Amino acid sequence: MMNVGMVGVGCISGIYLENFSKVFSELRLVAVCDLIRERAEKAQQAYSVPKLYDTMEELFADPEIDIVLNLTRPYQHYAVTKAALLAGKHVYSEKPLGADLAEGEELVALAKEKGLMLGGAPDTFMGGGIQTCRKLIDGGLIGEVIGGRCVMANHGMEGWHPDPDFYYQRGGGPLFDMGPYYITALINLLGGIKSVYGYTQKGYETRLITAKPHEGEIIRVNTPTHIESFLTFDSGVTVSMLTSFDIYNTRQTNIEIYGTKGTLYVPDPNNFKGTVTFFNGETRQAEEYPIEFNYTENSRCLGLADMAKAIESGRPPRTSYKQTFHVLEVMASVFKSAETGTPVILSSHFEREAPMDPTLPKGIL
Repeated sequence: MMNVGMVGVGCISGIYLENFSKVFSELRLVAVCDLIRERAEKAQQAYSVPKLYDTMEELFADPEIDIVLNLTRPYQHYAVTKAALLAGKHVYSEKPLGADLAEGEELVALAKEKGLMLGGAPDTFMGGGIQTCRKLIDGGLIGEVIGGRCVMANHGMEGWHPDPDFYYQRGGGPLFDMGPYYITALINLLGGIKSVYGYTQKGYETRLITAKPHEGEIIRVNTPTHIESFLTFDSGVTVSMLTSFDIYNTRQTNIEIYGTKGTLYVPDPNNFKGTVTFFNGETRQAEEYPIEFNYTENSRCLGLADMAKAIESGRPPRTSYKQTFHVLEVMASVFKSAETGTPVILSSHFEREAPMDPTLPKGIL
């Protein structure tokens, strides 16, 4: 049983709170903290959390807490994670690891210096959909991988999100917000990335919020919102990726992996489930494959549970900084490439960890 303290009780915290109480019995949430105290109070009451702290420093000082769960806004991840590491706590953070590469480098160095575990989201790649795709690719269903294409395109968050401003600031945008799901899925399917080429732009300088409670307010856009990237993997495979908050509609979504025997349609990497379909090049027919792994519902907290078990057992975690930093470097290098007009060679190297074990009971890692 590992004890967790949650910092940040915003929109994403709800599913974590649910899964703490109903799914992952090897974790115990012992404390919550938020800059808006009312949020923390509601979480404490609804989920019987033992402790509520006014400041994150008070939470970090609690000797009962083993792991800090950082659910703050993207541009706050660095400061919260750094303070928690300095206080001697393991940290699991929502994505991204940091708002830029320098932040990620500093956090990784600090975790190594302190001998602490540093990991983070997304953990959707551990769900039944992506894990089934990994098994099919590794088993040779699609033949030799030739390449791929992935698309995450919509017209932004201001029409539905209650507090959408941060999506258009440093650490936000479609690449840093949604890119981690796609890149993490890709590297767990195909292995590490060695170089990237990128192109970025902003379709709009401002955004009008149409969702309550900020309806009618104007957001100034301070980050690219339409990004094309070209990823070259260690294997030599190339994948093109579009992430955009500027597109009203597109017929292509999610991830397609092209092989010598056909095309694999990978389900939405923002989810844990989805339909796995293979277009068989020999029969010219689309074939749906059953999901072979657990965690097909919204299982956020799965990566945290895996990291906690890794701390206890000494085995490598599936969601360590080796993965989150590699993803951060990919995204930062897309921006760097767009600025310089040249490809960027990555300094980090990624090796896939073991696939999920479908024989284990749900909630046990």
